[in-house]
Amino acid sequence: MNQLKNIFLLTAGVMGLAACKPEINTPAATQGSADFSRYISVGNSLTSGFADGGLYREGQLNSFPAIIAQQMQKIGGGAFVQPLFSEAQANGSGYLMLKSISADGTPVTANVTDNVAIRGQITVPTSATTTLKVTLYTKYAGDINNYGVPGIKLLTSTLPSYGNLNGYFERMLPGNAPSNNTSYLDFVTSKPFTFFSNWLGNNDALGYATSGGVGDVLTDKGTFSALYNQVINKLTLAGQKGAVATIPDVTAIPYFNTVTINAILASVKKASPAAQALFVNAKVNADAVGTTYAARPATSADLVVLTFPTSKIGQPVATPYGNLPYGLTQYTPIENQYVLDANEVAMTQDYVISYNNTIKSVASSKGLAVVDIYAVLNNIKKNGLTVDGINLTSDFISGGIFSLDGIHLTPRGYAVVANEFIKAINAQYGSNIPLANVAAYRGVKLP
Repeated sequence: MNQLKNIFLLTAGVMGLAACKPEINTPAATQGSADFSRYISVGNSLTSGFADGGLYREGQLNSFPAIIAQQMQKIGGGAFVQPLFSEAQANGSGYLMLKSISADGTPVTANVTDNVAIRGQITVPTSATTTLKVTLYTKYAGDINNYGVPGIKLLTSTLPSYGNLNGYFERMLPGNAPSNNTSYLDFVTSKPFTFFSNWLGNNDALGYATSGGVGDVLTDKGTFSALYNQVINKLTLAGQKGAVATIPDVTAIPYFNTVTINAILASVKKASPAAQALFVNAKVNADAVGTTYAARPATSADLVVLTFPTSKIGQPVATPYGNLPYGLTQYTPIENQYVLDANEVAMTQDYVISYNNTIKSVASSKGLAVVDIYAVLNNIKKNGLTVDGINLTSDFISGGIFSLDGIHLTPRGYAVVANEFIKAINAQYGSNIPLANVAAYRGVKLP
């Protein structure tokens, strides 16, 4: 009898414990007020998955829109098709790979040139007196959700002839250059879509900056505003919802913060103690009108490009005053294309802030989600980021965010950006797209 009583009490206790077991309520998957059945991504190289100085299949597969789409599919989002290079031509345009790290810590890279998708080059007239060499790639045929085009500007997004000037766009179009006449904006909106991301505008500042202020121009602020309004108006014409991103502080990326004036000068002084300063050919005024340059001593506010050949410093240069060491006198300053000088930095930052104010204002007027990538990347540069057990910084190679070109992101960096988009989309539209696992994506591929 006691044995039966004990069994009864034990059973009741177990049932009682079961009754007290906390419930785990998993929120029902919801797209909120958005519709992700046909998501398209509009943008430039950062949208296409460009990395390590090139566009190749692995980079495409790890583009931030592809990562977003994978997460959208977990709550009922639709298929997402990218204009991938084939597996046989997986290296696409070619790209940089890290071969080794030298004893002094300098990375040794090599160009990947096999299994590429280059089909030739053409020369296209751009004016009565100038021409442009355009590299063409193996044509892509099929549906497209990721419309990222390396090199495109907001300024060229409405240009009907742009498919003849950019081989990455040309490969998406049905026609062959130089006979294309469909603008990028018309092309991306030619098929119905329900949701979009837009990250156009970066190249309207980046081209100027990476050329040291001499190979391109900053898009006029008023022109940028008019074109951004035009793009968003067309993308929302049928009431579509979407997310837009601000432009990063292009002067804060590793491309301008890895090779520094102070490091070069310290190296020069070690070899030649008599050397007192580096000289740069610098812009006199921080405005778009002024074009006067003059040699002056360099300061830490002058940004040297990642590709600057430091071996040039001190080499003899023929001048009217005899052979003088390159970079070490006012008669042999470091050339413009290698330095974004302090006034050019100030002007670039001013334009980027203006562009971003336009982006935020237009997005607000349309009720779109805004991803402040300018703030995100600057915060990582200042404070670093720990996510999914991974420590990330903006340092070149070791930081994990930026790829070998010092401009574009690694798959891990693109995963960080994808999550910022997802957070903004969820907040704006009441959806619950799950975040991607950043640790599942690689940083720089080490040798």
